[in-house]
Amino acid sequence: MDMPSPEFRRLTDVSLSEIVALQNHPLVRRTLPLAREAMTEDGARDFVKGKERLWAEHGYGPWAFFLGGKFVGWGGLQPEGLPSGEVEADLGLIVHPEYWGLGRQLYPEIVRRAFEDMGLPAITVLLPISRPGARSLKRLGYVTEGEIDYAGVRFIKYRLTSTG
Repeated sequence: MDMPSPEFRRLTDVSLSEIVALQNHPLVRRTLPLAREAMTEDGARDFVKGKERLWAEHGYGPWAFFLGGKFVGWGGLQPEGLPSGEVEADLGLIVHPEYWGLGRQLYPEIVRRAFEDMGLPAITVLLPISRPGARSLKRLGYVTEGEIDYAGVRFIKYRLTSTG
């Protein structure tokens, strides 16, 4: 049986309890170095409002991912400010552990939308120093830009331009 294609929807289509359950899953939390406290339903409400505000202000933001009608994660593009005042699109994926591997389907569509639909010149990825992934990103065409500190956590920043 063929697996259904993932749907890209808005986070407002997801119940707050589903977002809380995903964000508080122990395996997911291990991938989120900035998530210092467990998410509450009020926190999820603020989270969704903040992500929707990104769409209103920048024309892009994270999507909710559904597979066969079931919420399986969220991610996509999020604006990140630079010291110069410019904004660039940072890519991230948070997928329920039962669906790890789905990123192979989600990633190409996110990149296509970023470059073709939105006309973005580049996207970035921030990986915590403790998390492997550099080889995968380099195979996809990303270039290492160096280390940055974000909210007290060290990340390695990678960039992919629309020209490859």
